[in-house]
Amino acid sequence: MELNIVNMYPDILNLYGDLGNLIAIKQRCLWRNIKVNVENFTIDNETNLNEADIIVIGGGADTGQNIVSKHLTQHQKVLSEHVEDNKFLLAICGSYQMFGTTYIDANKNKIPCLEIFDIETISEENRLIGNIIIESNLELKNKNIIGFENHGGRTYHDYKSLGRVKLGNGNNGKDKTEGMIYKNFIGSYLHGPLLPKNPELTDHIILNTLKKKYSVDSLSPLNNNIENNAHNAIERQIYINK
Repeated sequence: MELNIVNMYPDILNLYGDLGNLIAIKQRCLWRNIKVNVENFTIDNETNLNEADIIVIGGGADTGQNIVSKHLTQHQKVLSEHVEDNKFLLAICGSYQMFGTTYIDANKNKIPCLEIFDIETISEENRLIGNIIIESNLELKNKNIIGFENHGGRTYHDYKSLGRVKLGNGNNGKDKTEGMIYKNFIGSYLHGPLLPKNPELTDHIILNTLKKKYSVDSLSPLNNNIENNAHNAIERQIYINK
């Protein structure tokens, strides 16, 4: 078995170590003897998105989003087809915002968006910063997902959220939602990076990708002691500092 992963704009959208999401997926595949082919997609080096089983896009500051936004929208059709074909796509922070219809940055500029989802994001002066715990809406044994958020944008939508905020701010600091789920698209504000300290979420992405490509029903188990210890230590620290 093998998976093709495309990492979009790693040179620009890698805020707070979002590249670690790709590393986590790749390593947990390799431990299971699943071959992984990784292609970096950048402004100066466009690779074939049609061949991707998984697409990962990190977050960036407004300057980074301004750089990639017009280029990204040129690929709206293939990204929309990827999502509708039930392939996995993980979009973090700024890239999550750009899958919507509206994004107004801190300078009141309207950033070009993909308009794939009915999502509205408007930046406000006070940023939502800190560690966060959410109760996932995915079928995970450990329902708590942890991460770090730092965003001025307030995001609103009517899709299923990635989870309910237990501690932190989430999409907008008001409705207790974080991120969104549509088919196998996951959008989230959680940096840190998200996947290394949430191994069950990483395996959820891998398993459902393999189910689609190879009709696989389960993954071989891994020893998650290190990942779970990291998860639990951060979760304890969040509660202590709340």
